[in-house]
Order: sequence, then structure tokens, then C-alpha cells
Amino acid sequence: MHEIGQADGNARTVREFVAYLRVEKGLRPASCEAYQRDMEQFAEHVERRNGLLVGATQADVSGFMERLRGHAVESRSIARKLSCLRGFYRWLLMDKRIAHDPTVNVATPASWKVLPKSLAEGEVAEMLERTGVAARSDGADGLALRDHAILELLYAGGLRVGEICALRVEDLHLDQARAQVRGKGDKERIVPLGRSAVEALERYLVVGRPGLVRSGLERAGHAVQRTSYPVQRALFLSVRGNQLTRQWIWEMVRSASGTGSKASPHMLRHSCATHMVEHGADLRSVQTLLGHADIATTQVYTHVALGHLKKVHREHHPRGKRRVGAG
Repeated sequence: MHEIGQADGNARTVREFVAYLRVEKGLRPASCEAYQRDMEQFAEHVERRNGLLVGATQADVSGFMERLRGHAVESRSIARKLSCLRGFYRWLLMDKRIAHDPTVNVATPASWKVLPKSLAEGEVAEMLERTGVAARSDGADGLALRDHAILELLYAGGLRVGEICALRVEDLHLDQARAQVRGKGDKERIVPLGRSAVEALERYLVVGRPGLVRSGLERAGHAVQRTSYPVQRALFLSVRGNQLTRQWIWEMVRSASGTGSKASPHMLRHSCATHMVEHGADLRSVQTLLGHADIATTQVYTHVALGHLKKVHREHHPRGKRRVGAG
């Protein structure tokens, strides 16, 4: 009975924390679900010694990290779970439920600072050229126009896949070459768009999307003229006229990347940031574009800037590595 009481108390605390994230922090449902899974996993660890989350110690947190490592969980995932725990115990401190944060002296796994995977510029160019040819062909349908527009937008703006799904038609301001994006915590930001992305989106809106809307109406058994059918505000639509899912976009990007690559929307986001830094963009600008709340998140791209600088130095400095053709 005592163990049941501990579990009930922990479950209640986790529910309250998730409610705080949803209501006060404005996190999206998918983020809240991820936090809840991480907290339930830690609660299970604490309950092994019949403990409560509010009474957890540094040893509990460190032991949880070690247990994850022992089960071959990637360091990146462990670091994410530790970040979740830190947010949880900051909340408990703020709510005056605890007097000491057990995560304070727990070190973050070093690989948390490892540069996210990105594609080479040539790989991205090849992918966009391939889908662009299909979108520009005389017989291009709405699906080809849509897929190319999504890929151009992912790379041009560094958007998250959830942000792509949430975009509405009215969020585009193509005459000003920008889009209004709602990111984590429903924070809005303005994302500038290059010429290629603007052209792909214009063609999708004019030629591709209307056909997907009509297809959705017909499949639903409604005449196009009927106003009782709800207007679909989502920018990117399925063949049934519905808003696209995150999973569908992941599958589309992987398929578009070709047989030898395993690209993802996340990789295109990181490719956008990486290639900008390589071409001289400052980190503050990249932070604003990606919608990072903290510059520390963006500083991982410092490694890109340093690596590029070293390459330029080796190739062009008189005392650098001997260049090809030097006498």
C-alpha cells in the first residue's frame, strides 16, 4: 500500500507539472507528452527505493543517468531527459515545494554540444533540383508543387516540422518575402524567404493548393460551392484536403532525399543554419531565424564557424598548409 501511495503522489505531481507546461508555458501537446514520458520514467526510477519526486536527491538523478547509459541510451537523449528534470525541479523550487534542486551539480553529457547532423550544400541542391524539375514540368500536379514548396521552405527558413504543419495561408506574406511562424510556446517570429522559396510557394498557392482543396471537398461528398463545409486554413494539404501530419512530412523528406541518404526535416533545419554560418552569418541572426530562446542553443554552430575559418586559413594563409601547385 505504501508503494501505491508513492506512485499516486508522483503521478499527481507529474500531471500538475505537465498542466503548468501546457497552460502557463504554452508548450504544444507533443512537447508536453515528451516531458510527461521523461518524468514518468524518472518517477519509476525513484519509486524503486519507495521515494517521492519531491524528495529526490542528486544520487537519484545521477543514478538515473547511469541507468540510462547502461541501457545504451544515446547521450543526446540522456541530456534531453536531464534538461526535463532541471525544468521540473526549477518549477518545484518556484512553487516552494522543495528547498534544494537535486540536478544542480549533475553534469550534462558532453555530446549535448555535438553539432547536429546536416547535409552538404550539394546534397540539398540536388534534392531541391530533383523536386523542382518535377514541380516545373507541364504535367505537375498539386502534390509535386506542394512537396517542392515544403522542401524549399524547410531549407530557406530553417523551420521545425511542427511549424510547417501549423502554417496557415494567411501566415505567408510573399510580396514581402517572409512568413509568420509560430514556434515553441506559441512564440511568433518573422522568417525571411529567398527567391526560390517564394517562387515555389507562389506556384503551389496558385496552381497546386486549389486542386487539393477541391479534391478534399469532392472526397467529403460536398459540392465545391457549399459553404457548410469548414474552410481548410492549413497551408499544406493532403490529397484528401486535410492538414498534413508531422509523420507524413518526415516520410516525404526521406523519400525526396534519394536512395543513398536519410534526410529529415530536422536535418534540413540544421543544414540551413550550418550553411548560413559557413557563409559568414553571425550567431545572433541564426538564433533569430531558428527561433532559439537562448543563444546557448545556437552556439553549437560556433564549431561550424571555427571549422570553416580553419579551412580558409589552411588554404589561403602563407604559413598555412602547402597549397596544391605551390612550388
